[in-house]
Amino acid sequence: MTEITDRKQYDPKVQRTTLVVAMITNFINPFALTALNIAVPTIGKEFHIVATHLTWIVLSFTFTTVLLTIPFGRIADIRGREPILKIGILLVGVASACNIFAPNMALFFLLRALQGAGAAMVFATNVPIAIDAYPASRRGWVLGVTVAAVYLGGACGPVLGGLITHYFGWRGIFVLIAILSGVAFSVAMIWLPRKEKLIPSQGLSPGSIVLFAISIGLVAYGLTTLMQNIWSYFILAAGAVFSVIFVRHEFRTKTPVIDVRLFRDNVNFSLSNIAALLNYAAIFAIAYLMSIYLQLVKGYGADVSGLILICQPIVQAVVSPIAGKISDRRSPYAMASLGMTFCAVALVMLAFIDTETSIYYMIGALLLAGFGFGVFSSPNTSVIMGSVDRKDYGMASSVSNTARTFGQVACMAIITIIMNVVIGNRAIENAPISDIVLDMHISFLVVACICVTGIFFSLRRKSDGVKK
Repeated sequence: MTEITDRKQYDPKVQRTTLVVAMITNFINPFALTALNIAVPTIGKEFHIVATHLTWIVLSFTFTTVLLTIPFGRIADIRGREPILKIGILLVGVASACNIFAPNMALFFLLRALQGAGAAMVFATNVPIAIDAYPASRRGWVLGVTVAAVYLGGACGPVLGGLITHYFGWRGIFVLIAILSGVAFSVAMIWLPRKEKLIPSQGLSPGSIVLFAISIGLVAYGLTTLMQNIWSYFILAAGAVFSVIFVRHEFRTKTPVIDVRLFRDNVNFSLSNIAALLNYAAIFAIAYLMSIYLQLVKGYGADVSGLILICQPIVQAVVSPIAGKISDRRSPYAMASLGMTFCAVALVMLAFIDTETSIYYMIGALLLAGFGFGVFSSPNTSVIMGSVDRKDYGMASSVSNTARTFGQVACMAIITIIMNVVIGNRAIENAPISDIVLDMHISFLVVACICVTGIFFSLRRKSDGVKK
């Protein structure tokens, strides 16, 4: 591994610029995701999307991200992280600009997939670039600040997305995303320094990339279409078979896309990623389900719904840097487990909402979920990044982001299955309110159970595995 001297690595100017770029790029994608969540009912009406296909407004983005984040992370470790980041920002911006003019559902979903590809490049590189510029003793704080930018994007998404959808239509959201991407790309091109490659002599196995894409793609698609047709079960089974083939291939190849030995030999790395996957699979349900509930059950407009939903990510943005800083001095394991416990309680609270539920009760549950997720996220990510060497930061960050995104895909798959059973294959706006409420009850109870399972994995970690 080629070492970079501490003096160069910890240059204050480099630290400031890399942190700024990481924060801007961490803001854009969650903003896009949550802004479109609030616009889901409006988009569904315009394109006449049935309830079981409505989730693909989100899934077309997250599905592509799941497929590509890990390959791009490994490519970035080998070829250089900064160029991959810049290309990713540009792709997000161009795809967003094109989606302003999408005339039909098929093109809309295709452009959302291209956005997901760009986001995969960003997710694989922006955090490794930031933490590589700081000493390990400040890792928790850096992660807390960058994660706070994610939550700030999530906080602004429902409000701005609701206002834009209400006054200008959902296409206005893509106008804003394209503008923000243009700003981020300009900042990255002007400010972001180019660093030397960390693994200059290593290649990358095309077979690893192909097998990974096939295995995770089949599993993800099988999950998202489960119960919609008989083929989904065969697709899911094929994904399981290819996953086994992929793992065997990674053990044997000298140039793996994922060092699977890490999962076998590094308990903290494995359990922390499992905890992240389960927690995101649980918490991601809130924004999507509550957006539908607030607009179709409570009768609020997209603008008011956005103002209500903003309270969760705002708390996350405030709590995350504090939790990250504390985790530099205290046990990040205990903090992450405690955060997941708060999340589980909030999800149980949301499982009991109905047509008469008070707005104060809903806001209380959202605030508790935001606090819990803020306490969980940066300490858990600090454990993941601290359990590997610098040369593997891109791979570790990609695995972490893929765990998060796959958790989101699994969450949407669960929601789709439950919605298919309760509401059926009809437009969501035509479903009886009683069915929508029943769907909320079942969905939130299921994801609460997933969150409790995540607490179990979080508590099994060892406290001596973080590198300094």
